[in-house]
Amino acid sequence: MYISPEEFKPIAEKLTGSTPAASYEEEELPLDPSEETLTIEARFQPLIPESMTKSKDGFLGVSRLALSGLRNWTTAALPSAVFAARHFQPFLPPGGQVELGEPWWIIPGELSVFTGYLSNNRFYPPPPKGKEVIIHRLLSMFHPRPFVKTRFAPQGAVACLTAVSDFYYTVMFRIHAEFQLSEPPDFPFWFSPGQFTGHIILSKDATHIRDFRLFVPNHRSLNVDMEWLYGASESSNMEVDIGYIPQMELEALGPSVPSMILDEDGNMIDSRPPSGEPLQFVFEEIKWQQELSWEEAARRLEVAMYPFKKVTYLPFTEAFDQARAKNKLVHSILLWGALDDQSC
Repeated sequence: MYISPEEFKPIAEKLTGSTPAASYEEEELPLDPSEETLTIEARFQPLIPESMTKSKDGFLGVSRLALSGLRNWTTAALPSAVFAARHFQPFLPPGGQVELGEPWWIIPGELSVFTGYLSNNRFYPPPPKGKEVIIHRLLSMFHPRPFVKTRFAPQGAVACLTAVSDFYYTVMFRIHAEFQLSEPPDFPFWFSPGQFTGHIILSKDATHIRDFRLFVPNHRSLNVDMEWLYGASESSNMEVDIGYIPQMELEALGPSVPSMILDEDGNMIDSRPPSGEPLQFVFEEIKWQQELSWEEAARRLEVAMYPFKKVTYLPFTEAFDQARAKNKLVHSILLWGALDDQSC
C-alpha cells in the first residue's frame, strides 16, 4: 500500500488537470549562422480595470487574490526576441497552390459547437507541436503561459493570401488563443482576447521576411473575455467579465537580414558587429501581381471561423435603409460583447 513520488506526480496532474511548466524541447528554434534573422518587438498596455463591468460597483464580492494575476501583468514578458526567417514557414500556403482570399488552417480547431469545451481547471499549456511552436513562441512574448488553442470553439489559426508576386506572398492571419494568468495555489484565471490578427510578407521559400505584425484589434469598446474560478474543480463557481486592452502587439523592427555575409575575399563578416553601426541593407521593391483588400481578407477569415457570418450583419442604422430598400423586416440583436470574436 505504497506509491512513490514519481508514481504520485502523474496521478495528481491527471486529477487536477494540470501539468508542470514544461521545458518544451520540441519548441527549440535554434539559429543557424548562415540564415537570415529578424528582431520582433512586443508592445503592451495592460487591460484597463475601469472597462470591466465589475468595476462599476468597485469589484464588490471579487477577492483581490482572484485578480492578482491580471493586476500584476503590466508589461510584456519579453520586450524583444530574435527569430530565424525559416521559423515562419508555417505561414506559407499549403502546397503553394492557393487562390487569393481562400482560407487555409495553420492550426486546425478540434472543437465544434457540438463537442463542448476543454477543461477550465488547468494552469500550464500542453507542449506545442509542429506549426503550433512558432505561434506559441510569439505569444510567449506577452505572457509565459499562452494556450494556442482556446477552451471553446472556434479554435486555432486560419490564414489567406492577400498579395502575390514572383518571389513573395503577403499572408493575413487570424489566431484564437488565450492565456492562463494564475499558478497554484491560486485558482485559474483565463484571459481570452477577441482575436489576434495581422500579416506577414515573406519569400515563397521562407528564407526572407520583409514585414510582420500581429495584434489584438482595439477598435471596439470591449475586446477581452476574462473567466476565473473560485475553487479547484470543474464544478467550482466561475466569474465572467469583459474588458478592454488598448495595446497587445508584435511587430518586426525591419526585414530579416543575414547573420553572416562574405566579403570579396570570401571571409565571413558579422552583419551585426559588436561595435559600430550594423551594416545597411538595400531591399528591392516588391511588384505585386495580384492583391486583395485587407477588409475583404478579414471578412473571409471571419467566415472561416464563424460560418454564421455568411449572413450579412449590418450596423443598427444601416439595417433600416436596407430593410426599406428590400421591403423586409429588421431582426435586431443586442449583445454584451461582439458575437464574432472570442471576447463574447
